[in-house]
Amino acid sequence: MPNSHKPHFLKPLLPDFHSGVSLLIFGFSDLQTIPLGFFSQHIEGKTNRKTWKLRSDATDQTWEVIQEGRRLTGGWKDFTTAHDLQIGDIVIFKHEGDMVFHVTPFGPSCCEIQYTHPHIIKEEADADDAPSFSFDYCFQAEVTASNLKEDKLYLPEGATTCTALNKQCQEIILVNKEGNSWTVSLRFSEADGMYYIRRGWRKFCRANRCAIGDLFVFNVVGDGKTTPLMCVCPEREE
Repeated sequence: MPNSHKPHFLKPLLPDFHSGVSLLIFGFSDLQTIPLGFFSQHIEGKTNRKTWKLRSDATDQTWEVIQEGRRLTGGWKDFTTAHDLQIGDIVIFKHEGDMVFHVTPFGPSCCEIQYTHPHIIKEEADADDAPSFSFDYCFQAEVTASNLKEDKLYLPEGATTCTALNKQCQEIILVNKEGNSWTVSLRFSEADGMYYIRRGWRKFCRANRCAIGDLFVFNVVGDGKTTPLMCVCPEREE
């Protein structure tokens, strides 16, 4: 992926997330461990420090958080409390180097959370107000016998206008309403002029107990440079 010098990982916030984060690196589905490659390239042997410095757009403050093994512990609860993070939010970490991470929180609808200075009052941004990421492309997908058999789902032609995607993307992360995630392959067909996902669509459908005919509304989130997200939008209450 482009921007390999600033790798990203995400953490869907589940019950008891205040007690510590076990990290999910983009491209992996194991919530308990960080792949050896990530440690080898970015952490292990690169520094003796066990303190992460977390920054966000909510405040000028830098939050120091202790890394114990493969978890974030001391200081993490203070960070989540100050940012009013809740179960169902999704937090994206961007590794800036030297154990510094820029943290971007998203609400359950996958819109970036905006904060009002100086009291860190949060509100979920409207799609048109999001400054850094694209949130403005939603589409409906149907589970069909053919796309399950082929393990392939074509995105609508309109996805070519979505700034979160580019033809160099090789992966996209599917996120369900509970915040669980699956990394699947993303390709662009020059012949059809369409993006499609494969090698993972069938697994996503099975994990979510989908039946033929089920419909999803997806919201595509990304900055056009790093691994994009394709989030299931929650049903709206009538």
